[in-house]
Amino acid sequence: MNILFCTSEAYPFVASGGLADVCGSLPHAIQKNGSQCRVVLPLYSSIAAQYREKFTYLTNFTVAVGWRNQYCGVFQYEHEGVIFYFLDNEYYFKRSGIYGFYDDGERFAFFARAALEMLNYIDYAPDIIHTNDWQTALVNLYINLYYRHLPKFYNIKTLFTIHNIQYQGKYGLDMLEDTLGINRKDSYLIEFEGCVNYMKAAIECADKVNTVSPTYAQEILDPWFSHGLDSLLRARTYKLNGILNGIDIAQYNPETDLYLKTNFGVETVKKGKAECRADLLELFDLPKDTDTPVIGMVGRLVSHKGLDLVRHVAEYMLQEGIKMVMLGSGDYTYESFFSELAARYPQQFSIKIGFLPEVAHKIYAGADMFLMPSKSEPCGLAQMVALRYGTVPIVRETGGLKDTITDSGDGIGNGFTFKSYNAHDMLDACLRAKAAYTDVQNWETLVKRDMACNNSWDARAKEYISLYENMLALW
Repeated sequence: MNILFCTSEAYPFVASGGLADVCGSLPHAIQKNGSQCRVVLPLYSSIAAQYREKFTYLTNFTVAVGWRNQYCGVFQYEHEGVIFYFLDNEYYFKRSGIYGFYDDGERFAFFARAALEMLNYIDYAPDIIHTNDWQTALVNLYINLYYRHLPKFYNIKTLFTIHNIQYQGKYGLDMLEDTLGINRKDSYLIEFEGCVNYMKAAIECADKVNTVSPTYAQEILDPWFSHGLDSLLRARTYKLNGILNGIDIAQYNPETDLYLKTNFGVETVKKGKAECRADLLELFDLPKDTDTPVIGMVGRLVSHKGLDLVRHVAEYMLQEGIKMVMLGSGDYTYESFFSELAARYPQQFSIKIGFLPEVAHKIYAGADMFLMPSKSEPCGLAQMVALRYGTVPIVRETGGLKDTITDSGDGIGNGFTFKSYNAHDMLDACLRAKAAYTDVQNWETLVKRDMACNNSWDARAKEYISLYENMLALW
């Protein structure tokens, strides 16, 4: 079985978030489990020279973008056994950054069409094309409109993964013919609520649609989570699946992590985490005591991460003796509030603005608990990383957080959870975790249980392969 991943980013070449982690790791895991998997992404100028200088030029061709024909070059590079194709057009991709440009709609329409056109020029015939988020959504539309009559495309099945339904690729209808090259008679496939909607086109045209957790697949049928697409999805539930993301257990391994002051495993976790905890408190200029738990947070400082809940009860948490460390950047409102909170409680709360991988790893390893009170969370990777490092998650039961973390009040769970999007429910979960922390023996048992959780990509790859096989069994 041959799989072609289409993505706008993939680790280690270019990354802005979790999408890159998925598209950098899942193809390797799929290939490890017996299927041929290749990846195609744009050739951004920001890709490091250490990789670019090893790329092999394959071919070039022209791509129809509305009434224009644009150049596209194809380069190839093999990374850890997986072949990556890079599509070159300097007009679209030689820029500082990968998203946020006025013509993103045109850039990724070009990329979608080019990814399909490439198959006419290379020696690779996929059985499945797996597309990801709005940037590659048009692949699912274009293959049906312009390529199905060609023998190489007759039997290709398409899968579209929604990593975050909030970002849909919405543009004005004036793009329809001039930029996208879509006739008015076919506009019903992409038009939604008075605009062009790339994600709508993928949901309409893909053979299967999946999300990055089973719970999120159900949540997006509800208007609270769907950002307007719930009616469309409810009419196509026969297409919808949910498969959890995984994490790279080699990249996130407390036994080998070079960022840590002390490496540790399950058998040495007590001593190892104590030393990592001391190092973390020193890094954040907080007093080194062992009586009060340290709660860590890592991520973007934006509203859907549940920061309104934290803001509402943060002072009470600190007054209860909890220490907190935070790493992230985002909305100025949150950056200002938490910076000011750190100034008022310098012995208990500290924040670093930005995203620093070394600091993130130190928080995962050195904190006692990891807080994720998200309003919505399609999957979430941080809670899985926290488990790997023996840092007990405190999460709201939404999306992938609900699928990976169960409350330890029953003696068999791996964290502390709350259901309602309510600050005092979150506070209760934090205080229950603080109380559990004082029972040293049971807490150590919980930490070891967390470290034994398996969230590797290997397990998830088997689920994807099963989904692919079911797709191919369809007509």
